[in-house]
Amino acid sequence: MDFKRHIETAWNLTLRHIVALILITLVLLAVSVFSLGILAPVAFAGYTQSLLLLIRNGREPNARDLFSHMKLFLPLLGFGIAVFLAVSFGFMLLLVPGLVVALAITFCCIYMIPLMTDRSLGLVAAIKESYAMARRGDWLDHVVVVLIFLAISMIGGSFFIGSLFTQPLATLFMLSVYEEKTRTAPPAATTPYP
Repeated sequence: MDFKRHIETAWNLTLRHIVALILITLVLLAVSVFSLGILAPVAFAGYTQSLLLLIRNGREPNARDLFSHMKLFLPLLGFGIAVFLAVSFGFMLLLVPGLVVALAITFCCIYMIPLMTDRSLGLVAAIKESYAMARRGDWLDHVVVVLIFLAISMIGGSFFIGSLFTQPLATLFMLSVYEEKTRTAPPAATTPYP
Protein backbone atom coordinates (compact mmCIF):
# COMPACT_ATOMS: atom_id res chain seq x y z
CA MET A 1 0.00 0.00 0.00
CA ASP A 2 1.25 3.45 -0.90
CA PHE A 3 0.92 5.26 2.44
CA LYS A 4 2.71 8.33 1.12
CA ARG A 5 0.06 8.79 -1.58
CA HIS A 6 -2.78 8.49 0.94
CA ILE A 7 -1.15 10.98 3.32
CA GLU A 8 -0.48 13.39 0.45
CA THR A 9 -4.08 13.08 -0.76
CA ALA A 10 -5.39 13.84 2.72
CA TRP A 11 -2.92 16.70 3.22
CA ASN A 12 -3.66 18.34 -0.15
CA LEU A 13 -7.44 18.09 0.27
CA THR A 14 -7.18 19.46 3.80
CA LEU A 15 -5.16 22.48 2.66
CA ARG A 16 -7.33 23.10 -0.40
CA HIS A 17 -10.59 23.06 1.61
CA ILE A 18 -9.26 24.21 4.99
CA VAL A 19 -12.00 26.75 5.77
CA ALA A 20 -14.90 24.39 4.99
CA LEU A 21 -13.21 21.53 6.86
CA ILE A 22 -12.55 23.64 9.95
CA LEU A 23 -16.17 24.85 9.96
CA ILE A 24 -17.70 21.37 9.61
CA THR A 25 -15.30 19.97 12.22
CA LEU A 26 -16.14 22.81 14.60
CA VAL A 27 -19.87 22.12 14.17
CA LEU A 28 -19.23 18.37 14.67
CA LEU A 29 -17.38 19.03 17.94
CA ALA A 30 -20.08 21.47 19.11
CA VAL A 31 -22.87 18.99 18.34
CA SER A 32 -20.96 16.25 20.16
CA VAL A 33 -20.33 18.38 23.25
CA PHE A 34 -23.77 19.99 23.52
CA SER A 35 -25.57 16.68 23.01
CA LEU A 36 -23.32 15.07 25.66
CA GLY A 37 -22.02 12.69 23.01
CA ILE A 38 -25.45 11.30 22.12
CA LEU A 39 -25.43 12.76 18.60
CA ALA A 40 -21.67 12.30 18.10
CA PRO A 41 -21.82 8.94 16.25
CA VAL A 42 -24.58 9.93 13.82
CA ALA A 43 -23.02 13.37 13.24
CA PHE A 44 -19.69 11.64 12.55
CA ALA A 45 -21.47 9.43 10.02
CA GLY A 46 -22.62 12.53 8.13
CA TYR A 47 -19.15 14.05 8.52
CA THR A 48 -17.53 10.92 7.08
CA GLN A 49 -19.87 10.81 4.09
CA SER A 50 -19.30 14.50 3.44
CA LEU A 51 -15.52 13.99 3.38
CA LEU A 52 -15.93 10.90 1.19
CA LEU A 53 -17.81 13.04 -1.34
CA LEU A 54 -14.95 15.53 -1.16
CA ILE A 55 -12.49 12.79 -2.11
CA ARG A 56 -14.67 11.37 -4.88
CA ASN A 57 -16.27 14.43 -6.44
CA GLY A 58 -14.43 17.42 -5.01
CA ARG A 59 -17.70 18.46 -3.32
CA GLU A 60 -16.97 20.94 -0.52
CA PRO A 61 -18.17 19.80 2.93
CA ASN A 62 -21.14 21.59 4.48
CA ALA A 63 -22.33 21.64 8.10
CA ARG A 64 -25.80 20.44 6.96
CA ASP A 65 -24.13 17.17 5.91
CA LEU A 66 -23.67 16.24 9.59
CA PHE A 67 -27.38 15.52 9.88
CA SER A 68 -27.77 13.67 6.58
CA HIS A 69 -27.71 10.18 8.10
CA MET A 70 -30.08 10.49 11.05
CA LYS A 71 -31.58 7.10 10.16
CA LEU A 72 -28.37 5.62 11.63
CA PHE A 73 -29.00 7.23 15.04
CA LEU A 74 -30.21 4.14 16.93
CA PRO A 75 -27.75 1.58 15.49
CA LEU A 76 -24.78 3.91 16.05
CA LEU A 77 -25.96 4.91 19.52
CA GLY A 78 -26.27 1.24 20.49
CA PHE A 79 -22.84 0.50 19.03
CA GLY A 80 -21.34 3.48 20.86
CA ILE A 81 -22.80 2.35 24.19
CA ALA A 82 -21.52 -1.20 23.63
CA VAL A 83 -18.02 0.08 22.78
CA PHE A 84 -18.04 2.40 25.80
CA LEU A 85 -19.00 -0.46 28.12
CA ALA A 86 -16.42 -2.84 26.63
CA VAL A 87 -13.59 -0.31 26.86
CA SER A 88 -14.64 0.80 30.35
CA PHE A 89 -14.70 -2.81 31.54
CA GLY A 90 -11.22 -3.30 30.04
CA PHE A 91 -9.91 -0.21 31.84
CA MET A 92 -11.50 -1.39 35.12
CA LEU A 93 -9.42 -4.56 34.87
CA LEU A 94 -6.22 -2.61 34.17
CA LEU A 95 -4.95 -0.07 31.69
CA VAL A 96 -3.60 -2.63 29.20
CA PRO A 97 -6.86 -4.60 28.67
CA GLY A 98 -8.72 -1.35 28.06
CA LEU A 99 -6.16 -0.28 25.45
CA VAL A 100 -6.27 -3.71 23.81
CA VAL A 101 -10.08 -3.58 23.56
CA ALA A 102 -10.00 -0.03 22.13
CA LEU A 103 -7.32 -0.95 19.58
CA ALA A 104 -9.12 -4.17 18.60
CA ILE A 105 -12.37 -2.28 18.00
CA THR A 106 -10.54 0.36 15.96
CA PHE A 107 -8.72 -2.34 13.98
CA CYS A 108 -11.94 -4.22 13.18
CA CYS A 109 -14.39 -1.32 12.74
CA ILE A 110 -12.37 1.50 11.14
CA TYR A 111 -14.36 1.26 7.87
CA MET A 112 -17.73 0.58 9.54
CA ILE A 113 -19.19 4.09 9.25
CA PRO A 114 -18.14 4.65 5.62
CA LEU A 115 -19.68 1.29 4.75
CA MET A 116 -22.94 2.25 6.48
CA THR A 117 -23.17 5.64 4.76
CA ASP A 118 -21.64 4.77 1.39
CA ARG A 119 -23.05 1.30 0.80
CA SER A 120 -26.10 1.51 3.09
CA LEU A 121 -25.04 -1.58 5.02
CA GLY A 122 -26.67 -2.38 8.34
CA LEU A 123 -24.60 -2.25 11.51
CA VAL A 124 -23.73 -5.95 11.72
CA ALA A 125 -23.03 -6.26 7.98
CA ALA A 126 -20.83 -3.14 8.12
CA ILE A 127 -18.82 -4.53 11.05
CA LYS A 128 -18.33 -7.84 9.24
CA GLU A 129 -17.30 -6.13 6.00
CA SER A 130 -14.98 -3.73 7.83
CA TYR A 131 -13.29 -6.68 9.51
CA ALA A 132 -13.05 -8.50 6.17
CA MET A 133 -11.47 -5.38 4.60
CA ALA A 134 -9.01 -5.21 7.51
CA ARG A 135 -7.94 -8.80 6.90
CA ARG A 136 -7.83 -8.46 3.10
CA GLY A 137 -4.32 -8.07 1.73
CA ASP A 138 -1.35 -7.58 4.02
CA TRP A 139 -2.62 -7.22 7.60
CA LEU A 140 0.50 -5.25 8.55
CA ASP A 141 -0.57 -2.58 6.07
CA HIS A 142 -3.85 -2.32 7.93
CA VAL A 143 -2.06 -2.06 11.28
CA VAL A 144 -0.05 0.86 9.85
CA VAL A 145 -3.26 2.52 8.59
CA VAL A 146 -4.82 2.25 12.06
CA LEU A 147 -1.66 3.57 13.74
CA ILE A 148 -1.39 6.53 11.36
CA PHE A 149 -5.10 7.33 11.81
CA LEU A 150 -4.81 7.16 15.62
CA ALA A 151 -1.54 9.11 15.70
CA ILE A 152 -2.96 11.98 13.63
CA SER A 153 -6.16 11.99 15.70
CA MET A 154 -4.32 11.93 19.04
CA ILE A 155 -1.87 14.67 18.10
CA GLY A 156 -4.74 17.05 17.39
CA GLY A 157 -6.94 15.68 20.13
CA SER A 158 -4.46 16.80 22.76
CA PHE A 159 -5.62 20.40 22.25
CA PHE A 160 -8.88 21.77 20.84
CA ILE A 161 -7.50 24.00 18.08
CA GLY A 162 -5.34 21.16 16.78
CA SER A 163 -8.30 18.82 16.43
CA LEU A 164 -9.94 21.27 14.02
CA PHE A 165 -7.11 20.51 11.59
CA THR A 166 -6.12 16.93 12.44
CA GLN A 167 -9.62 15.40 12.60
CA PRO A 168 -10.34 16.09 8.92
CA LEU A 169 -6.77 15.10 8.01
CA ALA A 170 -7.10 11.74 9.80
CA THR A 171 -10.56 11.10 8.37
CA LEU A 172 -9.48 11.98 4.83
CA PHE A 173 -6.48 9.64 5.19
CA MET A 174 -8.72 6.78 6.33
CA LEU A 175 -11.23 7.47 3.54
CA SER A 176 -8.46 7.52 0.93
CA VAL A 177 -7.46 4.04 2.08
CA TYR A 178 -11.14 3.02 2.13
CA GLU A 179 -11.49 4.13 -1.49
CA GLU A 180 -8.49 2.01 -2.52
CA LYS A 181 -9.77 -1.03 -0.63
CA THR A 182 -13.32 -0.78 -1.98
CA ARG A 183 -12.08 -0.36 -5.55
CA THR A 184 -10.24 -3.68 -5.35
CA ALA A 185 -12.86 -5.52 -3.31
CA PRO A 186 -16.04 -7.15 -4.57
CA PRO A 187 -19.17 -5.32 -3.39
CA ALA A 188 -20.67 -6.62 -0.16
CA ALA A 189 -24.23 -7.85 -0.05
CA THR A 190 -26.38 -5.07 1.31
CA THR A 191 -28.81 -5.57 4.14
CA PRO A 192 -31.37 -3.07 5.33
CA TYR A 193 -30.69 -1.07 8.47
CA PRO A 194 -31.70 -2.91 11.63
